Amino acid sequence: MGICVNEGEARRLFELADVVHGISRQLPPPSNLEPAICSPIEIHVMRCIHQNPGSAARVIADATRLPSSNFSRVLRGLEAKGLARREADERDARSVNLYLTDLAERNFVRMRDAWSEALHGIIDDPSLIDIVNETLRRVEKALIERRQQSAP
Repeated sequence: MGICVNEGEARRLFELADVVHGISRQLPPPSNLEPAICSPIEIHVMRCIHQNPGSAARVIADATRLPSSNFSRVLRGLEAKGLARREADERDARSVNLYLTDLAERNFVRMRDAWSEALHGIIDDPSLIDIVNETLRRVEKALIERRQQSAP
């Protein structure tokens, strides 16, 4: 069932996951988001919608890995803040597609600015930043693909 990983590789892979979690905790939501600060989970849901605009709510819910009741609560909160909107699917009236509002898109710019400022000067070599970003994107994509392949 599981993949057999040797002890040294297991330690290195755990360290990767541990560092990613640690970094995410050091980059709190910016305080200048409108209409108010967003929780990390709200930012995660917005990120999934941002990456997949117009996707069905069930697709975004799956991408967030949140239980459906939690996802629905977060989505309602984002709608109440004016950050997300639902539109009926033109092909299937029972389904809704999710989009971010212009306000949410402006908040992404605020997050980019705040997090860029927080990280500025930590890694001076732009090519190293590109390598880290590319590697982490590959890891995220592979984890998503694995999860989708193992889903019932």
